[in-house]
Amino acid sequence: MKQPPGKVTRSDVAKIAGTSVAVVSYVINNGPRPVAESTRQRVLDAIQLTGYRPNGVARALASGSTKTYGLIVPNISNPFVASMAHVLLQESLDHGHVMLLGDAGDDRQRELELIHGLLNRQVDGLFYNSVDRHPYIDVIQASGTPFVMLDRVEPQPGVCMLRVDERQAAFQVTSHLLSHGYQQAGMIRGPLEMMNAQDRVQGWRDAMMAHKVPVDESLIFAASYTRQGGYEAAQRMLAGPGVPRALFASNEGQALGCLRAFAEQGIRVPHDVALVCFNGTEQSAFTVPTLTSVRQPLREMARSAISMLQNWDGEAKIQEFPHYLETGESCGCLPQTGNKTILK
Repeated sequence: MKQPPGKVTRSDVAKIAGTSVAVVSYVINNGPRPVAESTRQRVLDAIQLTGYRPNGVARALASGSTKTYGLIVPNISNPFVASMAHVLLQESLDHGHVMLLGDAGDDRQRELELIHGLLNRQVDGLFYNSVDRHPYIDVIQASGTPFVMLDRVEPQPGVCMLRVDERQAAFQVTSHLLSHGYQQAGMIRGPLEMMNAQDRVQGWRDAMMAHKVPVDESLIFAASYTRQGGYEAAQRMLAGPGVPRALFASNEGQALGCLRAFAEQGIRVPHDVALVCFNGTEQSAFTVPTLTSVRQPLREMARSAISMLQNWDGEAKIQEFPHYLETGESCGCLPQTGNKTILK
């Protein structure tokens, strides 16, 4: 029967195993000195008997590594953010680290509290996607903790960043939408205090100009990057003088909200309103109709982010990635399987 594990120490384990505390440490840490197999087994049996658990904090202080990373995101309910968090978690585990998740809930003050909390836990590095265009980079830099920005910020010394050309990607997916011959297109944009929202609006405008489709400012609807935001934007659209023939939603959550609002009013996609969106995930393949969306290579991005932390030297590094277009039925294309186009 196991002894109560309350304050079991390595000395207790060593006493039961009939060996020294140093040998117990060699077994637990798999070195630095070899231990005879019979002795090693006695130590493992003693650990099981006592219920001893190594002190992770003490080991971290000794090794200089907590084997943990921190991830700060604006809102984990965003499907794209959740997908990114998932692949980062998996890649971190593959590299021997656990991930501590901080969900700011779109609140700047909570974001700052999360940063301080993770830094106080001495994480080995941070992955950071800020609530808005004013991230707390100075706070992290002052701690000396390696970090990688997961969204675009202005390049500056000491800041590592994953970057995609969101303006160009928005241009490409809107151009695909307009290639069907639609002579009118609206947009559901994100909050303008976010830099990526501005990039996506400008990309949409670029495509409208390139296809000589007039921009109707009344068909631009502001919304949060959520399903509820898209649903409410579509409701405002339906309550107005007219519904655009085609529509670009700034993220997948907004597009999902649109589909619900349109279905409630008998508006068919793409027959009545053609729809495309930004930052699609696997969910886009399971909507009715399937969504045409711009996607990001999340697995490759996660691997690069991990590599940046592991090789962090305090110098600024920027890794750029291409988007790709996943064609669904919502834009007016015929049903297809796995139709992927890399956007240059």
